[in-house]
Amino acid sequence: MIRRALFAACLSLLGLSCLLMSIAQRYKIRRASMIGTLSDFINNDSAPSFLADKNGEILSSNLTARKRFESDMDDMLSGTLKNTLANPSGIVFRLQSRADHEGSAREDLVTRRGHLRLAVHQAGAETYLWRLEDVPTAAQAADGPTLPMILVGRTNAVLYMNEQARKIAGGRVKTLDRLFKHLPVIPGTVCDVSGAEGPTRALVSEVDAGAGRRALYLLPPGAETMAKNGWNVFQDLPVPLLKISQEGDVQAYNRLAASLIGVALKDKVHLSELMEGLGRSITDWLGETLAGRAPQQSEFLRLKRTDKEVFVQVTLNRVTEEGVPALIAVLNDATELKSLEAQFVQSQKMQAIGQLAGGVAHDFNNLLTAISGHCDLLLLRHDQGDPDFSDLVQINQNANRAAALVGQLLAFSRKQTLRPETLDMRDTLSDLTHLLNRLVGEKITLTLSHDPVLEPIRADKRQLEQVLMNLVVNARDAMPQGGQIRIVTECTDLAEPLERDRVRVPPGRYVTVQVSDDGVGIPSDKLQKVFEPFFTTKRTGEGTGLGLSTAYGIIKQTGGYIFVDSTVGTGTCFTLYFPVLEASEVETPVAREEKPKPAAKHGDGVILLVEDEAPVRAFASRALRLRGYTVLEADSAEAALKTLEDASLNVDVFVTDVVMPGMDGPSWVREALKDRPGVRVVFVSGYAEDSFGETQIKIPNSVFLPKPFSLNDLTDTVHQQLH
Repeated sequence: MIRRALFAACLSLLGLSCLLMSIAQRYKIRRASMIGTLSDFINNDSAPSFLADKNGEILSSNLTARKRFESDMDDMLSGTLKNTLANPSGIVFRLQSRADHEGSAREDLVTRRGHLRLAVHQAGAETYLWRLEDVPTAAQAADGPTLPMILVGRTNAVLYMNEQARKIAGGRVKTLDRLFKHLPVIPGTVCDVSGAEGPTRALVSEVDAGAGRRALYLLPPGAETMAKNGWNVFQDLPVPLLKISQEGDVQAYNRLAASLIGVALKDKVHLSELMEGLGRSITDWLGETLAGRAPQQSEFLRLKRTDKEVFVQVTLNRVTEEGVPALIAVLNDATELKSLEAQFVQSQKMQAIGQLAGGVAHDFNNLLTAISGHCDLLLLRHDQGDPDFSDLVQINQNANRAAALVGQLLAFSRKQTLRPETLDMRDTLSDLTHLLNRLVGEKITLTLSHDPVLEPIRADKRQLEQVLMNLVVNARDAMPQGGQIRIVTECTDLAEPLERDRVRVPPGRYVTVQVSDDGVGIPSDKLQKVFEPFFTTKRTGEGTGLGLSTAYGIIKQTGGYIFVDSTVGTGTCFTLYFPVLEASEVETPVAREEKPKPAAKHGDGVILLVEDEAPVRAFASRALRLRGYTVLEADSAEAALKTLEDASLNVDVFVTDVVMPGMDGPSWVREALKDRPGVRVVFVSGYAEDSFGETQIKIPNSVFLPKPFSLNDLTDTVHQQLH
């Protein structure tokens, strides 16, 4: 049976091999036939043509190609063109890649022998038809003598000069500033040219050459071209000027205007195509100015430049030429002024949002204290077997999540309570590494690099970990296809103040932490907004926009600095600066002997509870009574002082809210302690401890309990005060 099975398998493999060989043979015959047909098709073409495979190997060439490249003929297309083009391999690869996507591609090239057009077409599977064609220039195509011509790229680099232009310049020049005294060169004007035989003047004409290139022709300046309605007089004035028709079209402009507005400025272009931001039609504004009805002749507008953001102040003045009204626009670069205005508005907005966040957080903390507190009371009456137990746990967990979100709001407004301690960033990151590796997933590699001598800093470890986790999660989300996240720590000495992003970092010694990725990057127009609250580049539902604003608030409250650098398509790097602790400030941790907490004793204390929020007061009083304390309630500071007027009343602990209508918590406590100096105090508040920290220090035997607090938090704090 085994032999039969093996024999059958062998027969099957033999049959399959024969079938594959037959298919391959058929494919070769069909491909050879196709190549033969195409070779016959291109053989009589007057332009050099080649058939090549995907690797650039020449399969066939026509008679014209063999004659033209007789001495350079090679097996590879790039080798055949090596003496014709400067970088044949790169050009062939670029065009073939475009042909793979679009079916065909072509490109006009400038060589030492003139203009060439190289075209490629897909001609079947893995076969390409290449064609090389000489392209006459506009001057060569016209009758008469050839005009001096200069081909210029986007950055004013000279790509090509014909023989006549080289004679004027005295040789080949690489940039326009070597030929023209004043830039930018304005078409239709007479310009000064630095020639081989001394300065000369020429009328410049411009022709679009495609792909961002332009051809400049130098014409002799006739008498009629020496002035354009007298406008050449204003070419060298140190003020950007435009002459605008009553329809809004640009009639003339000087060099400074061309430099300020950019390549979009041309004759007969409408003003609305150059600038925006008026809030109404620019044509209406021009018409009102011509009619003398404009309330103000000066307006701030934004140029429609794609390379950078530029604001201009445009002042219009009415003129009349040969009885036809027109406008002269005087431009002033107002970019710095608008930038300062935007910074001022942004600082006011951030301050207002910070105050709003603090107030909202206070109110939410009161609500969450009541929700989670009453949930704790219900959990005491239900065990795990109760059908309602899981629902109560869900309420409790979501209340805690809401409390974390409120903590982010407080972090942004820099009003949260920090617990600073002396930290070594190496130890902090070592403790956090396991969690960070779980956060980034399997497709992303996390690497850490530390300075061998890393000095201590002072920060809240829990909040600093939150900042680092947020930056790592953002880096992970920026690399959906995987990549590497690098965390680098080092000590940096700033001999001079570091000024960037409108922030001044004073000189000194700092510990820096860099979190960088290889992700998609952040566009430059959004880079300065990443620390704003609720700003996010993620899709709806994927981010709250609070992460980086929270990180910003924590770093600032710690006394540090945070900066961001990003390049689209390359990646992003966040850099944190923390001041190094001086040797005298470093606290040596002393090992403390852990003492077991004393067991709670029921019914051995009297508590005066002062809280203006009724739900919070109801929960707190019930929680304390469940632990056996006697609770006296008051809804205001005035009511509490009235209760204490009874001298026979013995009170052990004051539990009071800090911010209340009328007299606040610290004020009434100071008043009460005059007659009862031994009473201990627990301050509770939805605001941060820092908002009244100095006041609390002056009150003896007082502690702070932030809202929202749980039942155990409250009773344990009171118990510790009593014992």
